[in-house]
Amino acid sequence: MLLDIHSEIYAWVRGSLLVLAICHFFMYSQNKRKLYLYYSLYLLAHFFFFVVDVEVLTTFLKPYINLDRAFAVLTFAAFFSFTRVLLETNIHNVVWDKYLENATKVLIAISLLFLFTELIFDNFSLDSLFIIVAPAVIIFSVTLLYEVFKSSGYTVKYYVLNFGLYLILATLSFLQYFILPENYKIKNVNSVFFIYLAAFIQSLFFAAILGKKGKEIEDNYKKDEIKLAVNQKQIEELKMTALQSQMNPHFLFNSLNSINNFVIKNDIEQASDYITKFSRLIRIILKSSSNLTVSLSEELGTLGLFVKLEQMRIRGFEYIVTIDPKLDIGEIQVPPLFLQPYVENSIWHGITHIEGKKRIELKIKKREDNLVCEIVDNGIGIKKAKKSEHNKISRRKFFGTQATESRIKLLHSGSDVRVKITDISNKKTSGTKVSITFPITPTA
Repeated sequence: MLLDIHSEIYAWVRGSLLVLAICHFFMYSQNKRKLYLYYSLYLLAHFFFFVVDVEVLTTFLKPYINLDRAFAVLTFAAFFSFTRVLLETNIHNVVWDKYLENATKVLIAISLLFLFTELIFDNFSLDSLFIIVAPAVIIFSVTLLYEVFKSSGYTVKYYVLNFGLYLILATLSFLQYFILPENYKIKNVNSVFFIYLAAFIQSLFFAAILGKKGKEIEDNYKKDEIKLAVNQKQIEELKMTALQSQMNPHFLFNSLNSINNFVIKNDIEQASDYITKFSRLIRIILKSSSNLTVSLSEELGTLGLFVKLEQMRIRGFEYIVTIDPKLDIGEIQVPPLFLQPYVENSIWHGITHIEGKKRIELKIKKREDNLVCEIVDNGIGIKKAKKSEHNKISRRKFFGTQATESRIKLLHSGSDVRVKITDISNKKTSGTKVSITFPITPTA
């Protein structure tokens, strides 16, 4: 059975190599990794090296050209290219990467030389050339194994074991050029059996290595995805924190202006009361400044304290809060102080410029899965504020509101976040309406 290369065991190995070659080529076509391409070419070269000795091909091709030696050389050329990608020699060993690249080019040239020699010279000349080339390839491969052996890792260990065994068996097959084939037949073994066995064992080993390598690539890809997601989250949190830290000084600056007004008016009692409330508000702000979100209940409490401070400065304006009973404001998470800049604008750039009754109304309601916050004032209206000569700051979008809008959008990245500012003035009344809509975020 081991003497006849047409027997089932030899045919089974040849068929297996062809199937593996096709499978790995399709894998390459899917992911474009050269690792699979070079391994596919290596298996394919092995297949053709074996199949040229099959009787049908021998009948039609051998009278014209001898292909087995050319394919034997091409097998090593493909394998060296495969080695470069598998062991990543361009990263871990640049010198040997260059050696392997040059060796591949030389072996391709030699395979063409074999074809040229066959066409011009006789089979004896071809054997003589192969006897020179084969030992050189084996010596180069052994030196490569020694160099790789000095490295570490799962892939390196199995590569050395696998390729070392292959070289031993390939050398036993090559010895037919020095030991008469009859000596092999005495042992009931065809000399080509050893290279068949080597190819079969190596295909199994490298299938396992490629599977492990593919798993490592997949795991690294997942780890990179997780790292990217974590980094992206950290970036978003840093943006949120930066915007929040910028907005808080803006709020504090305006509050200090209010204290300054009482001091200028020499209203010590009011100033003392204001400072007491203001210090309490500062403690709340400092407590929430390290958090990206707070509960809506906390936010409304902080906002109410801010409004009380402003009511001490601007007497006579109403602040009305209406909350949808369907909402659990203790469970809903929002950015700290996200409503304050809009209420502040209603006070500073709206109701302070009108006479008579002044009013600010805050409505919190649920609309499907969204939270809708509406701030309505009866101030001069946004259009009139933009035209006002005495209020140059109203010509631009105020920093606090702009920063708050950015914070809400960062918190709900990828969701539908809408901030709409509308002038609701008409012939009889004036005012501005701010509508903020974003998804309801429950407590984590």
